[in-house]
Amino acid sequence: QVQLVESGGGLVQAGGSLRLSCLASGRTFSTNAMGWFRRAPGKERESVAAISWSGGSTIYADSVQGRFTISRDNAKNTVYLQMNSLKPEDTAVYYCAARQYSYGTLNQHEFNYWGQGTQVTVSS
Repeated sequence: QVQLVESGGGLVQAGGSLRLSCLASGRTFSTNAMGWFRRAPGKERESVAAISWSGGSTIYADSVQGRFTISRDNAKNTVYLQMNSLKPEDTAVYYCAARQYSYGTLNQHEFNYWGQGTQVTVSS
């Protein structure tokens, strides 16, 4: 079992930046691929980014490519999402998730453990 707790959300103006963190506890974190997902008001949850167990491989949704960066620190059991050039359409609850396998994917159905989410609101 893996427990995930997100933090770092908040209110920011368009063009600003935020860094989300996800602290993992439980079974070994360093062997799990991790991902970030989001759910905007009235919409289905969508993929944002994913990272392999080592951090050597990352993938991004087209909507955030070039603006968001996913990274991880296995010594701290933490995965991050640096979000730059934020837009009002990035407003959503952001969720961290862990996968039982080592390599990342944007398919949210491949993830086994989920955090409670953190709210990000981008004002225009």
